[in-house]
Amino acid sequence: MLKFTEEHEWLKIEDGVATVGITTHAAEQLGDLVYVELPEVGATFSKNDNAATVESVKAASDVFCPLDGEIVEVNDAIVAHPELVNADPQGAAWFFKLKLANPADADGLMDEEAYSRMIA
Repeated sequence: MLKFTEEHEWLKIEDGVATVGITTHAAEQLGDLVYVELPEVGATFSKNDNAATVESVKAASDVFCPLDGEIVEVNDAIVAHPELVNADPQGAAWFFKLKLANPADADGLMDEEAYSRMIA
């Protein structure tokens, strides 16, 4: 199940854990990324908290936590190689895995079709 936020994050949810990244649209808008800062494993966030930061040749931007939960894994590969986010934003360049406090909250997020309409 792939979900999207209005802040241009995507989530792939499996067994109550969401793999979170930024959308292809967001990566294209940011331009070439030069820096990624990820949250600590074990940190807890509420929906819309600033969970990560990306910096591109154009600007720095926050990556928001899409739902309430605890960080259970981060993708260190994108810290070492921020350009991976531009190369595969909705695949290998995920940011963090979030154990959802309430998986049913994901029902309120957009599906891919609704997200595509929003950015059109």
